[in-house]
Amino acid sequence: MTGVSQTYWCEHAWLPDGPAPAVALTVEGGRISAVTRDAPRAGTVLTGLVVPGFANVHSHAFHRALRGRTHGGGGTFWTWRDRMYRLVERLDPDTCYRIARAVFTEMLLAGYTSVGEFHYVHHDRDGRRYADQHAMAHALVSAAGEVGIKLTVLDTCYLTGGVRGERLDPVQYRFSDGDAEAWAARAAAFEPGAGHVRVGAAVHSVRAVPAEHIPVVVAWSRERGAPLHAHVSEQRAENEACQAAYGRSPVQLLAEAGALDERFVAVHATHASALDATWLGSSGSWVCLCPTTEQDLGDGTGPAWELADAGARLSVGSDSQAVVDPFAELRSIEMAERIGRRSRGHFTPAELIGAGSAHAAIGWPDTGRLVQGARADLVRVTLDSPRTAGSEPAGVPLCASASDVRDVLVDGRWQVREGEHLRVTDPAARLAAAVQEVTA
Repeated sequence: MTGVSQTYWCEHAWLPDGPAPAVALTVEGGRISAVTRDAPRAGTVLTGLVVPGFANVHSHAFHRALRGRTHGGGGTFWTWRDRMYRLVERLDPDTCYRIARAVFTEMLLAGYTSVGEFHYVHHDRDGRRYADQHAMAHALVSAAGEVGIKLTVLDTCYLTGGVRGERLDPVQYRFSDGDAEAWAARAAAFEPGAGHVRVGAAVHSVRAVPAEHIPVVVAWSRERGAPLHAHVSEQRAENEACQAAYGRSPVQLLAEAGALDERFVAVHATHASALDATWLGSSGSWVCLCPTTEQDLGDGTGPAWELADAGARLSVGSDSQAVVDPFAELRSIEMAERIGRRSRGHFTPAELIGAGSAHAAIGWPDTGRLVQGARADLVRVTLDSPRTAGSEPAGVPLCASASDVRDVLVDGRWQVREGEHLRVTDPAARLAAAVQEVTA
């Protein structure tokens, strides 16, 4: 698209200082080349509200197969995990590709234009490497490319079955490279060879990576200037086990390993302490909140306001795919604070949109704002649905849903128009088929 200029006239557009009427966005070569306020109505007219594309900072695409299938017997995260491990046994590169293709389509339809896939199912069912040792990652890359979403593969180190170095459960053999050096060698050999893909690293958790191995993962990410993610304080049991084993919290353990900086993302932080928030904030780290997953699993409500007040930068992720809806994630952050504090307005709509479009947390820092030079990722939200009718544009983050997304532009190319993906027919049938294949 180099050299081709297109003007999009937005009835309302969410600029860095908030919604503005009559904004013209000029796009050239997949980037925004000009932003004009109070522009005459010309070019491609986009009614409603145009917001930056949303960033899904934490995803396990294959978890989507469990949606609506794990509620009959109650339980906790740990009983849900047992069901998830049974699902892991059914995965191979082909099924991984098909379910990721369907889920990435669902994400695009919801307004996500990039996704960070926390990827830890590396090997075959016996823990042996595939002939192509990156077959599972290549399946994700192919799926994302086919549907048109930007992808960050967060290659995840996973070594032990517990904080004290417990042996892996047999189903976990698929996750492990044996030690951090072997993980680093395999991860370094991954070359996606695609412009829509970036590669980062992840420490699965302090349960799965002993303290002495964490610096190897940190060094790998630092050498490449890559994002580094970790599940952190997802359950109280994790905090208690880490404290018993190391005399410190997961955040402190990661800080001592050198992990915390502007490229680090603490995923969940549901049970982070005030001291943990200080560590994360003072280091410029990100936190990825996954409120709909926390609600679904009964994990708890994270201290979002305390983390932000300490200086941590917030982002959101769909995690287990219990819900794929950026507005639901953002609304849940604010509503949890209202319930807990019995008052309103802890996060402004602009702060929520900022958390929802935090592409920098997964290595796309030039995405997520409607400014000159940014990648042209646009999402048009209708203002005349039963949910948004009568709302002021600034109120959309608190009343809209994924169903109100009508058009999605990624790097200057339309992927969704009038609620339909342009290249994927019947996405619901594809989702149903992909789920059936790994759960039947």
